[in-house]
Amino acid sequence: MIMSTSLCLGACTQQGEKLEEKAPLIGRSEVKVVNGILAPEVLYSLARVSDAKLSPDGKKVLYGVTFISIEQNKGNRELFVVNPDGTGKQQITQTPKSEQNEVWIKDGGEIAFLSSESGSSQVWIMQADGTNRRQVSDYEGGINGFVLSPDETQILFISDIQYGKRTPDIYPDLPKASGRIIDDLMYKHWDEWVETIPHPFVASFDGKAIGAAIDILEGEPYECPMKPSSGIGDLAWSPDGKQIAYACRKKTGLEYAISTNSDIYLYDLASKTTRNLTDGMMGYDTAPQFSPDGKLIAWVSQERDGYESDKKRLFTEDLVTGEKQYLTTDFDYDIESIQWLPDSRSLYFIACKEALTHIWQIDLDKQIRQITSGQYDYIGMDAVAGQMVAVRQSQEYPTEVFAVNPETGEATEISFENKAIFDQLSVAKSVPRWIKTTDGKQMLTWIVYPPHFDPAKKYPALLYCQGGPQSTVSQFWSYRWNLQIMAANGYIVVAPNRRGLPGFGQEWLEQISGDYSGQNMKDLLAAIDEMAKEPYVDADHLGAVGASYGGYSVYWLAGNHQKRFKAFVAHAGIFNFEQQYLETEEMWFANWDLGGAYWDKTNAVAQKSFTNSPHRFIDKWDTPILVTAGELDYRVVAGQGMSAFNAAKLRGIPAEMLIYPNENHWIAQPQNGILYQRVFFNWLDKWLKN
Repeated sequence: MIMSTSLCLGACTQQGEKLEEKAPLIGRSEVKVVNGILAPEVLYSLARVSDAKLSPDGKKVLYGVTFISIEQNKGNRELFVVNPDGTGKQQITQTPKSEQNEVWIKDGGEIAFLSSESGSSQVWIMQADGTNRRQVSDYEGGINGFVLSPDETQILFISDIQYGKRTPDIYPDLPKASGRIIDDLMYKHWDEWVETIPHPFVASFDGKAIGAAIDILEGEPYECPMKPSSGIGDLAWSPDGKQIAYACRKKTGLEYAISTNSDIYLYDLASKTTRNLTDGMMGYDTAPQFSPDGKLIAWVSQERDGYESDKKRLFTEDLVTGEKQYLTTDFDYDIESIQWLPDSRSLYFIACKEALTHIWQIDLDKQIRQITSGQYDYIGMDAVAGQMVAVRQSQEYPTEVFAVNPETGEATEISFENKAIFDQLSVAKSVPRWIKTTDGKQMLTWIVYPPHFDPAKKYPALLYCQGGPQSTVSQFWSYRWNLQIMAANGYIVVAPNRRGLPGFGQEWLEQISGDYSGQNMKDLLAAIDEMAKEPYVDADHLGAVGASYGGYSVYWLAGNHQKRFKAFVAHAGIFNFEQQYLETEEMWFANWDLGGAYWDKTNAVAQKSFTNSPHRFIDKWDTPILVTAGELDYRVVAGQGMSAFNAAKLRGIPAEMLIYPNENHWIAQPQNGILYQRVFFNWLDKWLKN
């Protein structure tokens, strides 16, 4: 379908080449750390590093840094380049609007990126040093992401289109009516009413302008890429630029809400025909990547429909014969971020094993080797010309860029964006400890000790309850649930990899489904009970904290903890399963994890789940609780938290609630984040330090 709206036919905007003439709206702030403590204001002053990319010749590294202004209550992302040895670092953008989706072009001589500097998000180009910055698109509705063809003569981009009809479309005489007429699921998702969906378009590109756009889904009412977390990485060019692979779940309404069955499609630009490469593969199929020789395509595949936490497997397919190969048959862990090596015979990927996330390599003969090592999480990597760069974090240090030797795994930091702050901080130590569970298994638990820990003293302790529910407690760094700041406030943090978390094999992962109130709760209690035996833990001052599934865990423990804890904090947690089943949006999740609908009296798994809903144990609540929630959260609606708070107050239990009218499942705005940290520690200190 040819779109009537074309892109900019020329260089739409020119800007001066001297970046120093335009001061950044938000940039790096000078931070003075008091007494070496990671305070909330210090946490939100850290630079947030992301997306390291090597130039085509491997001589430069491009990455982004988001700087936060607490005063202005927002962030701004700027771009940097540095040599692979860490020398020659240069900030190449200084603008009031964030730069995103940056890519090297013209053999590393230029950089293309997205910016909303002119209003909507559009494609811009600049020299590799940041000069000669110019806008090259003016697409109505804006551009969400893009990737250029290998010869850089075409551009594949994402833009939103209208989904369904608005009320004024049905009743033109009521243009100001705000009511939404809804006749099917799924009408809301995470934090938005679904009135637009992303679509992929392709157009010609000559480095100065972008031509008329073709919707490669030909107007189909399907979301591509898939919300909420997929992006341009779910689309890829063939090496010859003649085909586009994309992942899409071609379903709408109720069918969409109950299914995770997406497929990998191959679109031929010449014939404008589409072929389904994964027909009959019933789970999520995502992240297609062509081999450099164009003969194979690799992608990430999950086996079962409706199970979003199923094992993420690596598959390849011969594009001539159609023969598929499951490469990670003997690898019992999820794979992410795949990238072909130049020989088209092997791939890099990232995987978490035993709560550590590293870079791996696999060849077509299924031989696997781990490249990196250590107590870290690698969350992204890029390899070019025998070189590799990666972004890495840990519970002790936020994300930075590292040069990695792909043969030895040796990693060397090259960005140092947060060194000035961390040189002033006393860092809390994170230590792994294997704890025996009630059924005789070994569970890896991270113990984070306060800075300057003294084993001769006694410390209050916090049981950290992970969300997900199937999301590893790895060496993550978070700006909301940060274990470092908890320890900095004088708490020993106990963070177990309870049943239901990936990184410990499928059996460990899958045990939780249909058993929310079972073994994983015993695992949580086993961890805190074991640590409470230590002479340096004040067993009379224990707390439990968590968000999402972790919030549910706190609500459940509140009625089933046998007086272990003296304080609770629950954010965005499920309090009433029956309420949640009919309020949430991704019904495949509720059906799989809870076992089905609560009205199905013949379903033993579902009945067990709903019988053990936290709200059914409110009569046993006896411990002070802080409840927090966002009113834009459509996954676990704020009413769940309000119900829990109201129940606690009606029972006469000390309770406090922090409610955000403008936050979703997470807390994204800086001042709201700092407010959260202050309320969080004020509450815990009140009940655990007095």
